[in-house]
Amino acid sequence: MSARRSSDRPEDEVATLSGEPVAPLYDETSVADLDYERDLGDPGRYPFVRGIYPSMYRGRLWTMRQFAGFGTPRETNARYRFLLAQGQGGLSVAFDMPTLMGRDSDDPRSEGEVGRCGVATDSLLDFQELFDGIPLGDISTSMTISGPAAIVFAFFLATAERQGVPWDRLDGTLQTDILKEYIAQKEWIFPPRPHLRLIGDLMEFCAERTPKFHPISVSGYHIREAGATAWQELAYTLADGFAYVELGLDRGLDVDRFAGELSFFFNAHIYVFEEIAKYRAARRIWAHRLRERYGARDEASMRLRFHTQTAGVSLTAQQPMNNVVRTAIEALAAVLGGTQSLHTNALDEVLALPTEAAAKLALRTQQIIAYETGVADVIDPLGGSYFVEALTNRMEARANEELRRIEQMGGGSVLEGVLAGIERGYFQQEIADSAFREQKRFERGELVKVGVTRYVDREEEPVETLEIRPEVEEEQRERVRVLRASRDDRAAREALGLLVRAAEGDANLIPPLVECARALCTEGEIVAALREVFGEYVETPRF
Repeated sequence: MSARRSSDRPEDEVATLSGEPVAPLYDETSVADLDYERDLGDPGRYPFVRGIYPSMYRGRLWTMRQFAGFGTPRETNARYRFLLAQGQGGLSVAFDMPTLMGRDSDDPRSEGEVGRCGVATDSLLDFQELFDGIPLGDISTSMTISGPAAIVFAFFLATAERQGVPWDRLDGTLQTDILKEYIAQKEWIFPPRPHLRLIGDLMEFCAERTPKFHPISVSGYHIREAGATAWQELAYTLADGFAYVELGLDRGLDVDRFAGELSFFFNAHIYVFEEIAKYRAARRIWAHRLRERYGARDEASMRLRFHTQTAGVSLTAQQPMNNVVRTAIEALAAVLGGTQSLHTNALDEVLALPTEAAAKLALRTQQIIAYETGVADVIDPLGGSYFVEALTNRMEARANEELRRIEQMGGGSVLEGVLAGIERGYFQQEIADSAFREQKRFERGELVKVGVTRYVDREEEPVETLEIRPEVEEEQRERVRVLRASRDDRAAREALGLLVRAAEGDANLIPPLVECARALCTEGEIVAALREVFGEYVETPRF
C-alpha cells in the first residue's frame, strides 16, 4: 500500500497512508521547538523516545517470535519444535476460533472451525501436548487470546506445574486485552465490567505469583487491521493501556507494582516513516502520562515495551510473492522504531495458514535484517531526522487530542471514557469511517497496490498453501468426549461449583480457575460456569 503521488497529482496532495499531509522537504524549521533533553533524551532515559534500553540492539536483539498454531496440539507442537530449531527465540500461540470464543470443540457452534485458524485446545491435556518437550521455564511464551485469557492462563500454569516448573520462572505475555475486542476484533464473552474484574484479578495474581509474566498485551494490532489510521491505532491502544492502569489503581495496587508488567502489541504497516513515528510517539506519551498523571516513580513503569506484527491487511492474494517484500519493509520499520519482539507474516497468510516453508522464510526475513543490514548496530538511527521528528510530534499531537476526547466522555477517567465509547459505538464508527476513507482513496487512484491496482499479472501461478486435515475436527471432538468419560467427574463438578461461588463474591478468580484446570474441566465448561454469574455481552448495533 503506497501513498506515493501519481505523476499527474500536485505536490500539495501527497499524504501518508493515514491521510496526514506530507511536505516535499523538511528542515530545521520543521522541528524548531524540539528540545533534546525534554522531548527525546538518550536511549534508556525518560521519555524513552529513542529506545527504552541504553544499548538497545547493540546489547540484545529483539525476540523473533513467529505466531503459529493449527490443527491439533500435536501438530502445532511439531511446528514449534521446527521453528525453535530454525532459531526462533520465543513461542507465540495462535488459537482456533472456538477456543478464542470460549467454546469446546464438540460445541455445535464450533462445527467447521476446529483447528482451522489456529490450534484447538479444550483442556489441560491439550496444553500438555501443545508444550510437550518444550521446557516452559526456559522460553518466553506469548498467547494471543483475550476473552478466555484467564482460563487458558490457568491451563498454562497447570501445565508448568506438571513439568515441575515454578510459576515465578514463567516468562511471556498473555494478550487479555478485552477492551480492543469490544472496539475492533469482536471476540468477547462477558460484558465489559465483569470481564474487567477478571483482568484485575489476573493483574494482582501475576504481580504476586508470576512476576516475569506480562498479564496484558494491550493490542493495537487488531484496531489497525479493522481499518484505523496510524494515529487512531496509537490513541485507542494507549487509551486501553491507561484504562488498565486506572483499573489497577482502582484495585488498590501501587502503579509501580504492576505498570511495568503491561506490554503493548502494535501493527507495522507499509508507510515506513509514519510507523516509526508512531512507535516513538507511543513511548513519549506513555512515559509522560505514567509519571505526570498516574504518579509512577519507577522508570520501569514509564518504559513502553511492545511487540510488533507486520500488517496482515497489506498482504495480497494477487502476486503473493510480493508479500515477502512488503513484510520485509514493515519489519524493518518495526526495528527502526525500536520494537522488543517481532512477528513477520508469511507470504501465503492472505490465502491460508502458512506452510512450513513460508513460515521459515518469514523468520529468515527477520534474521537477515538482524545480521546483514547493519540497522541493529546503531541505536535509533533515524533520531534527529527532520521528517521523522516532525511526524513523531504530529502523531503525538493527534493521539493526545483523541485521548482528551476519550477522557471527556468518561468525565475525566480514561477507563470510563473507553467504556462509554464502547457502549456508544464511538470507536467502531470512527474506525469504520477511516476504513471507508482509505478505500475511497484507492478507488480514486490516490493509493496504489502493486499487483492489484497497478502492474496486474493476469496469468500468475498459484502458490502452495497449507491444508488442514479434514479429520482434525472429529479427532479433537473425540478427545473431549474421552476426557469427560475418563476424568473424575465429581472433582470437576466441585471445582466448577467453587468457581461459581468465588465469582459471586470478591475473591481472586485465578486460583479457582487453576483448580478447574487441574480437575480437567474443559474451557467451555468453565466459561459456562462464569456466564451464570457474569452474563453474556451483546453489542449495541451501529448502522
